[in-house]
Order: sequence, then structure tokens, then C-alpha cells
Amino acid sequence: MLYNLGVIIGSNFLWAFVGGLLPAIFWLWFWLHEDKKHPEPKLRIILSFGFGMLAVLLVLPVERFFYNIFGNEIHIWTLLAWAAAEEVMKIVAAYFAAFRSRVADEPVDFLIYMVSTALGFSALENSLFLFNMIGEGFVTQGIISGNMRFLGATLLHTVTSATIGTFIALAFYKNKEVKKMSLAIGIMLAIALHTLFNFFIIEMGERVFFVFTGVWVAIILMILMFEKVKSVKPGSV
Repeated sequence: MLYNLGVIIGSNFLWAFVGGLLPAIFWLWFWLHEDKKHPEPKLRIILSFGFGMLAVLLVLPVERFFYNIFGNEIHIWTLLAWAAAEEVMKIVAAYFAAFRSRVADEPVDFLIYMVSTALGFSALENSLFLFNMIGEGFVTQGIISGNMRFLGATLLHTVTSATIGTFIALAFYKNKEVKKMSLAIGIMLAIALHTLFNFFIIEMGERVFFVFTGVWVAIILMILMFEKVKSVKPGSV
């Protein structure tokens, strides 16, 4: 009986893990294609992706703490705290995975590693979400929700982390003070975008399509920023 239960749980987690992993891998391939002229070491990309997944496990107790602090309710301050925790944790993960090494030696590298970390974070976050849905017997809903997260949450993490990476990249050739200010602006903007997305997801209900449309617009802007960052040279920004 216990063995069968273990098999069922293991099977559910495997499908949930694959369901969360595949969309993230697709988007990782897409964004790495943007840097095909000067590709980053594959092992470092994998490490960044893995550290992004680890960041989920570290941020969960932090989010639980804020949830309890704000009275076991989800309101704007809860969403703001959660967004801040996730964005900061992704930066920390990217720092230990890549930023402190010599592989991040040109502006676009920071964008690539931030996106890689974000997609690792999204992969495990989505897997845990799908595991809960499947475990509760909502298989069809889990598949639908997985597709919605593929369209929304995965892209959100990509956009917010890429925003931070972009501000780091644009200040790459500047002095320390400008770098610090640029990083701070990138983090605050990412947290604001993350908070607004989650807020409108909750508030708009069936009109959530409009929120996803906004995310897709942000993705288009992100592609344009990739091109901008790739052209950054000393004295160009």
C-alpha cells in the first residue's frame, strides 16, 4: 500500500516536473539563440538554471513568513513582499552562478545569465504548482493552468529578470556609483512589474487575457532591448 502510494506520488511529481521544465527549456533555447554569435559556456548556463531552481526552495519560507506577517491574507503588501523576495533571490542566484566569475565579461552576458536563472526559477515553481493540481485530482485543470503559466508566469519571470539584467548591462562600462544606481532602478522596476502582474491576475479574473497581452508586449520590448544591449560599447551609453 505504501509502495503504491510512493509510486503514485513519484509519478505525479515526475509529470509535474516535466510539465514545468519543458516550457522553461523552450524559452531558454529561444533566448540563447539571441546570443548565438558569442555563446556563453553551456555548463555555466546549466549552473545558472540550476541555481534558479534552488532559489525557489530558499524563497518559499520567506514568502510564508511574509504571508503570516500580513495576517494570512493576500493583498497588495503581500504581493509586493513576495515579488521583492523572488527578484532579490534570483539576483543572488545569478551572482553565485555566474556574475562573480570571469564568464560575465560583456554587457549582454548579464542579460543571458539573469534570464537563465529566471527560467530555472520558473521551471521548479511551475512544477510545484502542477504537482499540487495533479495531486488534488485536477489533471485537466493542471494541464490548462500549466499552459497559462507557460504564457504568463514563465514570461513574467523572464521579463523581470531581463529588466534587471538590462540595467546592469547598460551600466557595464560606467563607474561604481552609476552601476549601483542602475542596479537599484532595475530591481525596483522588476519588483513593480512583478507586483502589478500578480495584482491584476487576481483582480481581473476572466479578463486575465489582457494581463497576458501586456506580458507579450513586454517580451517584444525585451527583444528590442537585447539588440540594444548587444550594441553597448565603452562610451556608447
